[in-house]
Amino acid sequence: MRASQRVLFCLALACLSSFAAGQRSDQVLAERVLGPQWKQVSRRAGMIFAGTVLTAAPRAPVNDRAVSGLTPTVQLSFRVDQAIVGVEPGQILTIHEWAGARLMHRPMSSGQRILIFLYPPSRLGLTSPVGGLLGQVALDPSGKYVSEQELRLRNQITPKVRVDTDRVSVVQLERAIRSAREE
Repeated sequence: MRASQRVLFCLALACLSSFAAGQRSDQVLAERVLGPQWKQVSRRAGMIFAGTVLTAAPRAPVNDRAVSGLTPTVQLSFRVDQAIVGVEPGQILTIHEWAGARLMHRPMSSGQRILIFLYPPSRLGLTSPVGGLLGQVALDPSGKYVSEQELRLRNQITPKVRVDTDRVSVVQLERAIRSAREE
């Protein structure tokens, strides 16, 4: 092997090992931010994205033959800022959630930036965040990083998992999520 080939080989090896180390650190960050069940949450979601809440309004009950009586729902609209699974960037996504599911996660308000993991829509067209609070992560006003308040909250929920207050980017979490879904 010539010297130039050895240099290229060593450079390629160094790049591959740093890529593998980067993936592991993304997964460590994902566990710190999303909790120990983050892989299951990622795999169960039909839609995952970072976006902006546009509206969060209660809707009149839905009358469906498959459901006896009326089903009270909440209509939520999002703008997809960063598509991860099941959505397109820039898409305006309107979902319907059973009103009772709102008790399982924090309320969302217009203008809020969020990373959200949604179940695939049910046969009635309803969905909600996977695992309630687990499937909803507040982002900072730029929408690019997990908010410091969210990091503190998650540290209180799972005190054995220490969450550093370093900035955690959506891009890092996206890499970990995509990797977990491919396993």
